[in-house]
Amino acid sequence: MAVATKKTASVAAGAEALPESKVETVVETVPAPVAVPAPVAAMQENVRKAVEKGVADTRAAYAKAKTAAEEATGALESSYSTAAKGVVEFNTKTLDALRATAEANFDFVKAVINAKSVSEFVTLQSEHASKQVEAISAQAKEIAALAQKIAAESVEPIKSQVAKTFKLPV
Repeated sequence: MAVATKKTASVAAGAEALPESKVETVVETVPAPVAVPAPVAAMQENVRKAVEKGVADTRAAYAKAKTAAEEATGALESSYSTAAKGVVEFNTKTLDALRATAEANFDFVKAVINAKSVSEFVTLQSEHASKQVEAISAQAKEIAALAQKIAAESVEPIKSQVAKTFKLPV
């Protein structure tokens, strides 16, 4: 403040010595006190850096999300492909079991037609029934094992992708 007072006093003293038109010129050329812009510039720089960091972080997060989505899509496609192949294999196994059962039934019918006595019919019936129970039991076990295998193989790509994405132990 003391400096400003001295400048004003010197301007006023110089103004008395100068003609009227020159006083206005001198007063206009004296610079007004200016606020120090250093803190504002530092704050602007910090804001700019924060915004740039936010943009960079957002881009990195987007890239990670895009990669994860692409990997998840790949895992789903792989899972679907494995499941489709498994369904074909399952259906083939089921049709083979049905065919074997139908052939056994036709053989039984042929044998029954050629049976000469009731006791032979009863023997054929009991043999056929026990063979069918064993065959159906074995076929059911095979089909169940195949279904479990297909389910496990179909889920594996998704399971490994989820473990990879969330960094879980496999």
